[in-house]
Amino acid sequence: MHLAYPAVLAVLLFCTGLYGVLARRNAILVLMSVELMLGAVNLNLVAFDVWLRDTLHAGQALTLFVIAIAAAEIGMGLAIVLLVYRDRGTADIDKLRGLAEPPPTEDSVTAATDNGTDTSADQGIPARRQTA
Repeated sequence: MHLAYPAVLAVLLFCTGLYGVLARRNAILVLMSVELMLGAVNLNLVAFDVWLRDTLHAGQALTLFVIAIAAAEIGMGLAIVLLVYRDRGTADIDKLRGLAEPPPTEDSVTAATDNGTDTSADQGIPARRQTA
């Protein structure tokens, strides 16, 4: 078997997955594109294992680990996407960027210093009160 055939197929699969990750806005399609990329890696692992005639079959064993990790990743990713969809009503990645906490404003910093707590400017976390 020539190594070029599965390698070219793996490159095409990986490039298709990379395009899907970079161009898609739906979180489900991004997860599917990541699975395409992992499938291309698995194809390369098995092809090189056969080409090198490895007696330990390390490429095939590593492929099994990648499949197990990919199954866990897709399960957790799909659960997170479904929870976000229930909460927000959309699976659009651009609209999910609003999940981060906003940086502390000057009003919240002055309000925290007025009531006797000292806040860290970098983190916005109130420090302990010092008793006199």
